[in-house]
Amino acid sequence: MATKKTTKKPAAKKSATKTPAARKKTAAKKTTAKKLAVRKKPSVRKKKAPAPAAAAPAIPENPRAHALARKIANLLSDKKAVDIVILDVRGMTSYADYVVVASGESDRQVSSMAEHVLVKLKESEGLRPVGHEGMDTGQWVLLDFGEVVAHVFYSEMRAHYDLEGIWADARREKVA
Repeated sequence: MATKKTTKKPAAKKSATKTPAARKKTAAKKTTAKKLAVRKKPSVRKKKAPAPAAAAPAIPENPRAHALARKIANLLSDKKAVDIVILDVRGMTSYADYVVVASGESDRQVSSMAEHVLVKLKESEGLRPVGHEGMDTGQWVLLDFGEVVAHVFYSEMRAHYDLEGIWADARREKVA
């Protein structure tokens, strides 16, 4: 009988599947290679010189408010107020241009000085305050005339609150 010659078929190639660990290593190598190729030299940024500081804008003088502050200071002086100071707070606060600070030796004197300012400004200028506080106690009376705010203190209260210290940068005008 004739023998049949059999040829061996070549074995089928193993599938090219890799284990999960092998895939991770290969993927890591590829991404690292891509990252290395994509990375550029870090650019050196030149430091910019700081812009020159702009001069603070000049705050316009308000002669009407300054005149009112002087008038309030003089009215307080008429009633023997001590240590009268006008603080120029233009540009430092939005609620007033000038702050007048004065002291009295007793709570009655403080209330009397504040009442005197209110009455005289109403008579001569027709001015009424936007608001006032502290008339009943006489420890610290605040008179708000819009552009000018007056603080009339009992001496000990003035030292305690130290408004001049708060407005240390303000230009001061001492009134005799």
